[in-house]
Amino acid sequence: MIKSYNAGNYDVAVIGGGHAGIEAALAAARLGCKTVMFTISLDWVGNMPCNPSIGGTAKGHLVRELDALGGEMGKAADANTLQSRMLNRGKGPAVYSLRAQIDRRAYSGYMKNAVETQCMLDVKQAEIVSLEKTGDFWHLTTKLGAVFSAKCAIIATGTFLGGRVYIGEVNYESGPDGNFPATELAKSLKKLNLPLRRFKTGTPARVARDSIDFSVLEVQEGDEKTEPFSYKTKGEIKNKIVCHIGYTNDKTKEIILENLDRSPLYSGVIEGVGPRYCPSIEDKVVRFADKKRHQMFIEPCGENTEEMYLQGMSSSLPEEVQIAFYRTMKGLENVKVMRNAYAIEYDCIDPTALLPTLEIKGQSGLYGAGQFNGSSGYEEAAAQGLVAGINAARSVKGDSPLILSRTSSYIGTLIDDLVTKGCMDPYRMMTSRSEYRLLLRQDNADERLMPIGHEIGLIDDKTYGEMLQNKRLKEAEIKRVKSVFLPPSEALNELLLKRGTAEVGTGINLADLIKRPQISYKDLAPFDKSRPVLSDRICEKVEIEIKYEGYIDRQIRQVEEMKRLENKKIPEGIDYSSIAGLRLEAREKLSKIRPDSIGRASEISGVSPADISVLLVYLG
Repeated sequence: MIKSYNAGNYDVAVIGGGHAGIEAALAAARLGCKTVMFTISLDWVGNMPCNPSIGGTAKGHLVRELDALGGEMGKAADANTLQSRMLNRGKGPAVYSLRAQIDRRAYSGYMKNAVETQCMLDVKQAEIVSLEKTGDFWHLTTKLGAVFSAKCAIIATGTFLGGRVYIGEVNYESGPDGNFPATELAKSLKKLNLPLRRFKTGTPARVARDSIDFSVLEVQEGDEKTEPFSYKTKGEIKNKIVCHIGYTNDKTKEIILENLDRSPLYSGVIEGVGPRYCPSIEDKVVRFADKKRHQMFIEPCGENTEEMYLQGMSSSLPEEVQIAFYRTMKGLENVKVMRNAYAIEYDCIDPTALLPTLEIKGQSGLYGAGQFNGSSGYEEAAAQGLVAGINAARSVKGDSPLILSRTSSYIGTLIDDLVTKGCMDPYRMMTSRSEYRLLLRQDNADERLMPIGHEIGLIDDKTYGEMLQNKRLKEAEIKRVKSVFLPPSEALNELLLKRGTAEVGTGINLADLIKRPQISYKDLAPFDKSRPVLSDRICEKVEIEIKYEGYIDRQIRQVEEMKRLENKKIPEGIDYSSIAGLRLEAREKLSKIRPDSIGRASEISGVSPADISVLLVYLG
């Protein structure tokens, strides 16, 4: 029997040193709370157990928003970028998303230093085996018997909670990258009667650089002109590496299908539900049987390592099968596997058991963040960690909670989706999940969220002042552009014809020209003699807000209507079973989720517009 002892009292305790835990701990400490963060291994703080990248479609939006609120991920990514690319440039600005290949060990080192040097934050390597509450304090007990007390606790366990790794017929208790799993903590949380369930994710093999024939692979360069994630990053982000693209073939497919019975995913050994939008290669082969080939991206894990990541090729097949099917691919005929692909199963909570603050219902002072809440992805985890950390700190200080609406941000959409709709598989953020994506662009995350970050206390006066000045410059330029008229000229008409749009015979407003799909704000610079010198970011905002003005105005009206519904509060103790006219499914869903407003009620799957009308009449 291990003798326990009192190891200290804190305002906020964070369980987990991954992307959610880091942001939660930093936010709480920066808001003046005495905070402690626990991690099973100090060597893997901020680890990237899967893809060595930050950002991507919709995820780039989350990182920009995180930065605008005072988070750390954007700055860490900028400091450790290997290659930067803006995705979806061929589509509209609502879906532009920044993605960067990251040096994973350098990123981890950056984040380790960030938490170690943060005032008011203690970082401890320890496995938490028990979590229980007495009075107003949560008590966290380590494997060595140390008991830490905290007014608020945040569970950010990633894939460690009850973690079990699967490779073919072999499976064993483990966290990611061979770390110890949090097995005892999983048992302790079940004693709290939390609605836990099993999810699964996976990762591809890491292979040796010198065993790849890059000459037969497609080269994927970074952008010639790069952009940072963080509004605090000054100077250009330089591309240091290139990535490569390869493809599976009929032989790859043949080997996978021949060994499908040895995949724990198909043999029924894995109980957890896997991510819908990031399937394993065996899942792709089965689900998309008619597809001739599948794409693979070969990405370096860092500048000072020979490990290469095979994006798109995650698997839980046996080791020898993995080697065999990887070697069927062009360029990988002699590939050497350094780390095997594997699937990992873990415990997480049903997110409908969470409040919009990410506090767990019925468990005052206990919050969830990241994969514990049923999401997938580093960026989704970090966003939730920041919100959980802010709300835990504000709870300790007696301040009102921060609740981001889906009209304000992708972070608000992410949390609203989780707590009102829930998820049947690991949740991944996508631009299509936001009905207000033209307003919630990554280019204007600073204008949308920095006022909140500044008011809370995570954005300093200098950064906030720069944002306000840039906003003034943008607004002044839009006003100027709308007042400028260009006379017809041979040079102007030559440009218009070259771009595939109609000539002009009379004077034309500069803004009207910019609204033409074929013409950009930059194109018209030679004809716009009074144009001021502005930064690229301001120029981008000017063009987008002029070009899409009509669509933006329409979406603003939609947001105003949604805010009206959000402001219509629902009393906490309302008895939905007594409301005549509500359908049975609506009664059950509303009683389970307990939305705090009509707006959130309208987002619940199974609650129809007719049910909302009944509810509005009842509340009236």
